[in-house]
Amino acid sequence: MDLAPGAVCAMRDLSQSPADHGMQVSLFQLRFLGSVVKQRAPARIRDGSLVWKGTTYEKPCAIGSGGKVLRFGKPKLSRPRNVTECHGKEIEISPMIDTGAGRLIFEDVPHLTDWLPTLEMHPNPLKHNPAYSAVKQYFVEDDDVVARNIVIKLSNPWEGIYFRRSGPRDKIYFDPSEVRACIVTCGGLCPGLNTVIREIVCSLWTQYGVQDILGIVGGYRGFYARNTIRLDPKIVNDIHKRGGTILGTSRGGHDTLKIVSSIADRRINQVYIIGGDGTQKGANAIYEELRRNGVKVAVAGIPKTIDNDIDVIDKSFGFDTAVEEAQRAINAAHTEAESVDNGVGVVKLMGRYSGYIAMYATLASRDVDCCLIPEVPFYVEGEGGLYEFVQNRLRENGHVVIVVAEGAGQELMEQSMKWFGGGIDASGNRLLLDVGLWLCQNLKDLFTRRKEVINIKYIDPTYMVRAIPSNAADNVYCTLLAHSAVHGAMAGYSGFTVGPVNARHAYIPINRVTERQRRVNTSDRMWARLLSSTNQPSFLQYEKSMEAQRKKAAKPSESSDPNLKVIQNL
Repeated sequence: MDLAPGAVCAMRDLSQSPADHGMQVSLFQLRFLGSVVKQRAPARIRDGSLVWKGTTYEKPCAIGSGGKVLRFGKPKLSRPRNVTECHGKEIEISPMIDTGAGRLIFEDVPHLTDWLPTLEMHPNPLKHNPAYSAVKQYFVEDDDVVARNIVIKLSNPWEGIYFRRSGPRDKIYFDPSEVRACIVTCGGLCPGLNTVIREIVCSLWTQYGVQDILGIVGGYRGFYARNTIRLDPKIVNDIHKRGGTILGTSRGGHDTLKIVSSIADRRINQVYIIGGDGTQKGANAIYEELRRNGVKVAVAGIPKTIDNDIDVIDKSFGFDTAVEEAQRAINAAHTEAESVDNGVGVVKLMGRYSGYIAMYATLASRDVDCCLIPEVPFYVEGEGGLYEFVQNRLRENGHVVIVVAEGAGQELMEQSMKWFGGGIDASGNRLLLDVGLWLCQNLKDLFTRRKEVINIKYIDPTYMVRAIPSNAADNVYCTLLAHSAVHGAMAGYSGFTVGPVNARHAYIPINRVTERQRRVNTSDRMWARLLSSTNQPSFLQYEKSMEAQRKKAAKPSESSDPNLKVIQNL
């Protein structure tokens, strides 16, 4: 959308109403024939003229009261783009288009020209690549966007959030012969890491002709504490067949200034960072510091979390493989449980804060009797509790299978063990109690007190799931993520992460996906399908049960020593 001759540009400060745009910043508002557009760093007031989306509009022919309203004339040709200054003050905002029927919010990603407005453009070499030159409309247009939500109301069809569509652009902002790219993997292992590394290298090399690619060894601290390794298509040719990461990984070690200094010393101008929530926060800090330094370095994030707890995107890579591998553990637990008298199979799966793996593995299995996730607190004793359910299911079927996510039941365990927590790992995550072992021990104690037989088979496949190669579906997904990241960096975007939004890949501001963690929506139909499949209790009496346990724990316990009882009576 371009400004029409005579369009009105109005400036107003909405920093006191962050709910309108999700950020506490000033807004630069452009009016188009009754519609309103609020843009993220796309415009500049320069010498009385407006520069917006690469076009300069003539000096205002009218100024409203207090200089708040400016009217601009016909456009002039100009190159600068994506920079906003208002009386010398830089502002960044999310574009919002008010159509009258609803509000469109365009959450754009930063571009190198935001701080380097005279950056030279180059033709995309994919134009001459025989593999792509025959593809109709291969290049993505600048105004192509992806809708955050595809289920809309007919009464307000245009309302919603939109992201910039990923893919190759007609023009790029890097000369491939001058690119030195680096790739780093951080955090825990996940199926598909090697596939992403391979496809970034192959995309840079074969699609853009970039032949200077470095691998940062050992996570973030590898930037300043270890040597790099050279990467090329031959080196990474078959790494997708292996689990783990050929670059090595680690938790923590993020030192923004040291990392940025290393990037400058090594003359790196493209950084590809593969990691989860904490890693992406670190990537955003690196981007911001590089931007403050005014250097031409693109930072692209590829979200990685086996728990599938990255917000906005449909799912993270490795998730499908994890669910598939979890089936093997559930099948083994079911076989063990049904082969013995009063058999109980307990499978602990990954899911520190989000129970997606446990939920999807349960739905896929159909052999699970009860699924416990962090989003649904459970209790064990009393009516509607877990113990009652296990006893009833054993009487009915002779065996029971329980799947529990590692983050489930933490409050319950702390209460029963009188443990007040404490400690975090190198990634900043709270250290968890082992819910699987706790659950097994409590079930044993319960049946022992009642002098009943129980055979518990406990399986924890965590490291088996994390360390395997990705399956076919995840291999394809990893390829798309890697290619999207390379296309975005070559097109000059920075401070972004990539991922599918409603099955269409998009560029998303890093700080947007790290604002919060994605959790299972227990009011959604997917959770209802699980409850229908397992017929497990809903644990609606959780608060009441926990309050009873707190009162019980608060009462002074009587000693079993008769001598002490006498002393107390005296």
